[in-house]
Amino acid sequence: MPELLQLIQKRQSSRFLFDPRRKIPKKNLQKILEAARWAPTAHNMQNFEIVVVDDKKLLKKISELRNPISLDFVRENYRQLSFSEAELRRKKVGVLGLMFPAAWRNPKATAKEIRNAGRGSFQERQIGSSSALCIVLYDPKRRAPASAHDFLGAISLGCMLENMWLMAQSLGIGFHVVSALSGGGMEREIKRMLHIPNRFHIALSIRLGYLTAPVKYLRVRRDVKDFAHYNAY
Repeated sequence: MPELLQLIQKRQSSRFLFDPRRKIPKKNLQKILEAARWAPTAHNMQNFEIVVVDDKKLLKKISELRNPISLDFVRENYRQLSFSEAELRRKKVGVLGLMFPAAWRNPKATAKEIRNAGRGSFQERQIGSSSALCIVLYDPKRRAPASAHDFLGAISLGCMLENMWLMAQSLGIGFHVVSALSGGGMEREIKRMLHIPNRFHIALSIRLGYLTAPVKYLRVRRDVKDFAHYNAY
């Protein structure tokens, strides 16, 4: 199916602002959730729940929550950056450094400079501009048997995520995975705000919406010959 391959190749992360005036039609949102429903999960455990937030007042409250940037994230992220498109094309992995604040691209930046760069309104505007925010919940008790650290459960969440992403892409809806709402005080506050039972963890969140203008950026992948091995490594 060349159409499916083209859809996979065009899929991208919409890290930019969405048009807050455009709502996602209910039928399209339902298609995205239906795609999640039919994702393969280990032992058919269907180990997720999804809280869809499309109320503008709730989105604003969530956007105003503050979560200090993880210094570990910034330090580890630095090693995956390229500082020119030519470098990124050569490496074929990682991301372009220009997508992040200057302090996050500077290995000599102090913790204060990194945290200051992470503050401010961009994440707030990202979430606030979204048409909907899908909070993906994970129940660690719904797990495949004998799966160390529930590795198969994590793979199942990835399958669900990809299904949703490809459906959104086919409908022309922007899709952006947000990890900042998982863990710590941020997670506790969101669970309180949305009446989420304590047994669940927030695995990830997904911003959905329509970009205010088309955005293209360099996307790279290794060639098949770089990672495929036949009959032996």
